[in-house]
Amino acid sequence: MTKANKRKIFNDPVYGFITIPFDFILDVIDHPWFQRLRRIKQLGMTHMVYPGALHTRFHHALGAMHLVNEAIEVIRSKGHPISPEEAEGVTLAILLHDIGHGPFSHALEHSIVSNIKHEQLSLMFMQALNKQFNGKLTLAIKIFSNTYKKKFLHQLVSGQLDMDRLDYLKRDSFYTGVSEGVVGSDRIIKMLHVYKDQLVVEEKGIYSIEKFIVARRLMYWQVYLHKTVLAAELMLVNILKRAKYLAEKNIQLFCTEALHQFLYHTYTYTDFKNNYNLLNDFAQLDDYDIMCSVKAWTTHKDFVLSKLCTDFLNRKLFKVELSPKHFDKNELLKLKKQVAAKHNLSLTDSSYFVLTETIENNAYNPENDKINLVFKNGSIIDITQASDNFNISAISKPVKKYVLAMVRI
Repeated sequence: MTKANKRKIFNDPVYGFITIPFDFILDVIDHPWFQRLRRIKQLGMTHMVYPGALHTRFHHALGAMHLVNEAIEVIRSKGHPISPEEAEGVTLAILLHDIGHGPFSHALEHSIVSNIKHEQLSLMFMQALNKQFNGKLTLAIKIFSNTYKKKFLHQLVSGQLDMDRLDYLKRDSFYTGVSEGVVGSDRIIKMLHVYKDQLVVEEKGIYSIEKFIVARRLMYWQVYLHKTVLAAELMLVNILKRAKYLAEKNIQLFCTEALHQFLYHTYTYTDFKNNYNLLNDFAQLDDYDIMCSVKAWTTHKDFVLSKLCTDFLNRKLFKVELSPKHFDKNELLKLKKQVAAKHNLSLTDSSYFVLTETIENNAYNPENDKINLVFKNGSIIDITQASDNFNISAISKPVKKYVLAMVRI
């Protein structure tokens, strides 16, 4: 294949034409592990509320790659050298930042795999790809892991104002139709600068940053933490937990070969680290494995599993209530007894139909990483201090809510 053939163009509905900036990038995109992202929805069960939210993690990865390359050009134009090798490294790091996501990622992390975060899996996938491609991802891994000398490159991949967030807010807003999530990514990128090896924003960009923080907060309440989205996700979590419980009892369940492996065995982070084949097996899992199995389980003889799957597929979702404080334990017990009596269940089994969860909306957390503004006099000020918008200071504090989800009686 000639070099010219590797500079493919993707027609993206959000940004228009996206060009692959380096020849090697196409080799990574063409790899089966990356192609799997076409079969994993970016927003999981959100299409249950917003029917257009069917875009994939493949879409998002390409969009984030596009934004990183725009940011590189802006930073270079302001006198901060970024070598071609560094540009390729940060491009690969952002392209692969979500490669460790499983199908319905957060549901999977709470049910089938044992406390393994997708960021850990992404790093393992990158390390495995690095072996396959004879060390061509070494610099990308250093940038992704924040061990490279130029720290601002890591901030482009993972930080309060990274290209991941800029893309998913704009993209998720586009596909859901929730206009409150629209952010001025072009303006924000044009205002990027580097000061003492830290990513900063020129003072002229203050209003765009304010809008970004507000948009992120609104998208969490209106999309990511929407009551009905929570209901669907919690139902799927319990479906997978019940399936795992039955598998541990050696009860036969229909499932694809890839899903069977993770249902009938429990793997830890150490298992993944020590077994390359296990990582490859995980890479066979996608949304279709889960949905195909859920559909089959609607007729399973286990009432809890079949009831959850049938209601889930037919969108008879849990009723959800939100509260600023913990729900009363006695009230929860009363609800579980009602469900147990209606469906002739044990109290333990009724807990699959009445459950509590905690959610948190943290639009901007200056404790972990700051969005700093650089002023003409050279001073560096955090956005919460620089902004005259009181709301920005207010929404930098996390809001926690308690969730009660239960089957409709």
